[in-house]
Amino acid sequence: MTPAFTRVLRDFVAPLFRRPKGLQVAALCTRGVGADKQVLLVTSRGTGRWIIPKGWPIRGLASSQAALQEAWEEAGVKGATANSDPIGSYAYDKTMGSGLPMPVETLVYSVDVNGLENDFPEAGQRERRWVSPLEAANLVDEPELKSILRVLPA
Repeated sequence: MTPAFTRVLRDFVAPLFRRPKGLQVAALCTRGVGADKQVLLVTSRGTGRWIIPKGWPIRGLASSQAALQEAWEEAGVKGATANSDPIGSYAYDKTMGSGLPMPVETLVYSVDVNGLENDFPEAGQRERRWVSPLEAANLVDEPELKSILRVLPA
């Protein structure tokens, strides 16, 4: 392949097939302080891998409030407060119903948890677990989320 043809493919043809990134919001739910700080993880419904509660933005809600709604639906988080500004973001490829991956940028909001309910919308579909931030970093797959968890303030 000639350099000119490679350049045309890279600069003009490939961008036509790239999908724009979707946006999701996530709740990094914590309790405790210092060495006792813990992070709440849940399993994904599809693969059973460990994640933090996340979902699509909700019309009429601020992103931080949408993250709180996801924390309720996926983990039963009640009586919580979320910071209005994200503490970071991470990217991943979400497998859509068609089986095709969609690039997603996820804004992460810090959520201080005061309590959990056992009866919540996705209770029978997910497991949840409180773990240390370091253990959480070891359990999740996304490298940028691992980094956020490793530097989580006490």
